[in-house]
Amino acid sequence: MSAPLDELYFTWLYGKVCSVKLRDRSKTHNKLLRQLFRTKFVWLISNDDNRMEDGLDLRDEFLEHEGLDPDPEWMRVECSVLEMLIGLSRRLAFAADEGGARDWFWIMLENLGVAEFNDSGAYPEEEVGEIIENLIWRQYRMDGRGGLFPLENPQSDQRKVELWYQANAYLLEHE
Repeated sequence: MSAPLDELYFTWLYGKVCSVKLRDRSKTHNKLLRQLFRTKFVWLISNDDNRMEDGLDLRDEFLEHEGLDPDPEWMRVECSVLEMLIGLSRRLAFAADEGGARDWFWIMLENLGVAEFNDSGAYPEEEVGEIIENLIWRQYRMDGRGGLFPLENPQSDQRKVELWYQANAYLLEHE
């Protein structure tokens, strides 16, 4: 991605899930979200490419919002984990009885175990990187712990279930 466009886009994405006006570093998550933004989302399970597409659709929305023309090269850059999570959080907000996209984004980050990493103090980039890699390569527990949607009573190994079905099982358990 191109640097100025990337920065504008990142700020736009950040504003979808965090307040861009906050200055209290204990309440900002710039480092965490930048790491999610720099990390490519890789899909391994059938239909998880739909989660990638949801993330990539954000670019069209951003360009329209900003009144910018699409840069074909920029549009071809692979989906980031941040884009995928925001796209998925929007789907969850639509499917769930409660909570908006921002709420669902933070629920997923809490489940993943990274929501606590704010901008105050030292940021554990390597630890967060390992957690993200475990998510991407599905190296979490079969019940989904260590992933986005931990379940009390999984019907199958969550590492082999597409993210949308994991999300729906999670919603059913938390009704």
